[in-house]
Amino acid sequence: MIALQSVSAGYDKTPIIQDITLDFQPGQVLALIGPNGSGKSTLLKAALRLLPTMQGEVLYDGVNVEKLKRKEIAQKAALLSQHRSTPSIQALRMVLHGRFPYLSYPRQYAKRDWAIARAAMDATGSRAHEDANVATLSGGQQQGVYLAMTLTQDTETVFMDEPTTYLDIRRQLQTVQTARSLAHSGKAVVLVLHDLSLALRSADRVAVLCDGRLQCCDTPQAVFESGVLERVFQVAVHRMETPQGVQYYSSLKEESPCPTFHCL
Repeated sequence: MIALQSVSAGYDKTPIIQDITLDFQPGQVLALIGPNGSGKSTLLKAALRLLPTMQGEVLYDGVNVEKLKRKEIAQKAALLSQHRSTPSIQALRMVLHGRFPYLSYPRQYAKRDWAIARAAMDATGSRAHEDANVATLSGGQQQGVYLAMTLTQDTETVFMDEPTTYLDIRRQLQTVQTARSLAHSGKAVVLVLHDLSLALRSADRVAVLCDGRLQCCDTPQAVFESGVLERVFQVAVHRMETPQGVQYYSSLKEESPCPTFHCL
């Protein structure tokens, strides 16, 4: 299990996240939500040691991440990044990059590596594009390929930074379904999402960030009932029972269309 204990991190000696204590539980989907600039991507980078901590520590199964080699970290946690380049490479070859943490130099793929990569492409609906050049695919198709590469890494924890970007509604729901399946298999899954309704109905726990600080982390119902969402996002959040289960939706508050706020 990965856990952050009183972690602060940022850039150029300026903290973006401050005093964050949070863990990612095996078998659960945690949705990380917050306004733009609240520190969600920074938190993921700190958890993966892509960004050094200014305070506190990140623990992997009780071991400080600073004591682990990059290869060891990559065998324990994978990241579907929000920002990335688009190389000119065959999609299947791109997906196989997820096996790099398990290969020694020179990298030679075994039958198992190919099988894991193709299974990941099946799981993300990208198998039909395995021979295509990634650069020629649509944004949604590229997202499927990168998600498959993340799954091919076969780690205990999977971080997805805005995984539904560029996706139509059907593929958004499929991506969340994939996240749920990964959690059901025993993995810890962390989703950075902007869609409040999607986060609330798909996660086991919801962590709310604002101004770089953790405001709340609890079950979707508890987070909804706390009122923190309306305070942080300045919208009205509603909950209703439907034949398909509990659904959430948001609406603008009447008093101010674009309020300026800071979390207390």
